[in-house]
Amino acid sequence: MITVICPTYNEEEHIENVMNFFVNAKPDDKELIIVDGGSKDRTLEIVNEWARDYSNIRILNNPHKYVPYALNIAIRNSSGDPIIRLDAHTKYSSDYFEKILETFQRTDADIVGGPMVKRGITDFQKAVAYATSSPFGIGDSKIHKENYNGYSDHVYLGAWKRSLFDEIGYFDERLHRNQDDEFHYRAKSLGKKIYLSSEIKSEYLPRKNYKSLISQYFQYGLYKPLVLKKIRSEIKQRHLIPVCFLLYFISLPILIFIHWSLIFPITLYLLLNIIFSLKNRNTLKVKILTFSLFPLIHLSYGFGFLVGLLKK
Repeated sequence: MITVICPTYNEEEHIENVMNFFVNAKPDDKELIIVDGGSKDRTLEIVNEWARDYSNIRILNNPHKYVPYALNIAIRNSSGDPIIRLDAHTKYSSDYFEKILETFQRTDADIVGGPMVKRGITDFQKAVAYATSSPFGIGDSKIHKENYNGYSDHVYLGAWKRSLFDEIGYFDERLHRNQDDEFHYRAKSLGKKIYLSSEIKSEYLPRKNYKSLISQYFQYGLYKPLVLKKIRSEIKQRHLIPVCFLLYFISLPILIFIHWSLIFPITLYLLLNIIFSLKNRNTLKVKILTFSLFPLIHLSYGFGFLVGLLKK
């Protein structure tokens, strides 16, 4: 039997898709554990309707609301192997579970998963999907390479051998964001193997507006210093460039006063922004949105990272 876990909080818009996917996907021998952080909408009502018809669907309460608590609650109350995480904002291929099991069988990996493929519905989401998948937007991380197959430092969501949690511990509950990054980095630093397979297909639905996107990337930046402090071997240039850009950006008036040539980095940045925005194959409106998103993503992440560095 496999265990499938899904943290939820106000997911009435998406949870039906998770239920449909779970009950129709192979293998048949599986359990789904929904861990809810106190939803105020119809999420629990919808899940309860499915649970009445399917005995292998359970609901657990997460009094602490945040994702790492939900993951640990589900893992401790599950019995399957492997343990596979789902996200309510993601659509999965019909053979998602089967490809995970096949990847475990043909590799010596302790963790497997697929790439983080983003697909937008609105023009804004299409711009976010492109900006947060391009090397200019988020660096050269393998998880964003749709056709990559091989060992990696991270996979999207993840599927884990049950024995892994006895060997390296559970998710760090201090990390309201980036808890999966830290867990996978920790596993790799302790000699565990992570395999990313392009055959494990899913599509993630990006944020819908500027406010939610800025908040998301601020939080990514906020918790990243703690992750990197714990797992120093995983410090990469892509983690540090946004905070360096932020410090340069806010110092720009002083730097220009010192010498006019110090405007060159921001000029180069704007040029690269234009080039990568135009490379987006969507409409002109989406290209313009993309141009606005790159600096917002970088500055939000950089500001969060700076705050994270200053926090105890």
